[in-house]
Amino acid sequence: MRDISYRVALGGIVSALCLVTMFLAGVLPALYIVLPMIAGVLMMIIAEEVSKSWALLTYIAVSILAMFITFDKEAALLFILIFGHYPILRLYTEKMPLKWLRRLVRMLIFNVCVITYFYVTVYIFGLDEMLEEFDDYGRYGAYIMLGMANIIFVLYDLNLDNIHRRYKKKLAVKLRKNR
Repeated sequence: MRDISYRVALGGIVSALCLVTMFLAGVLPALYIVLPMIAGVLMMIIAEEVSKSWALLTYIAVSILAMFITFDKEAALLFILIFGHYPILRLYTEKMPLKWLRRLVRMLIFNVCVITYFYVTVYIFGLDEMLEEFDDYGRYGAYIMLGMANIIFVLYDLNLDNIHRRYKKKLAVKLRKNR
């Protein structure tokens, strides 16, 4: 019984922190990309402490609630389509034996998510400002933006790796000791 209550409590705390982070994206619009990244890092805690399936359920709950309480819908979509599930999926790719294969699969996942984000943002939510931003860069604007997004993703992935290592060394030990 205590184990299930721990899971629910930790899931609730992480969900609340994610939602506060997503809410701040509406208050601090300059951080509309960084705050979904931070909320995604919090999902990694659930995946490590409870399970990956529990983390996916938490991700789904936070995604649904983020669409309702977040003022900045682009930030909510970034969380839902890119940064919310990636730290969880990343833990699955850790089992791959070859490092280059892991990186390739992660890049493929990211690029599929970014392209999905683009089509959902432009054609479902009707935010045509994104198309106008591509026109500023000329004929190859979409490719330039995708390249820049991939550079940001590589940096995010490297930081996730560092955060994950530090979490396992310091914070996870404290969480497990208090349990």
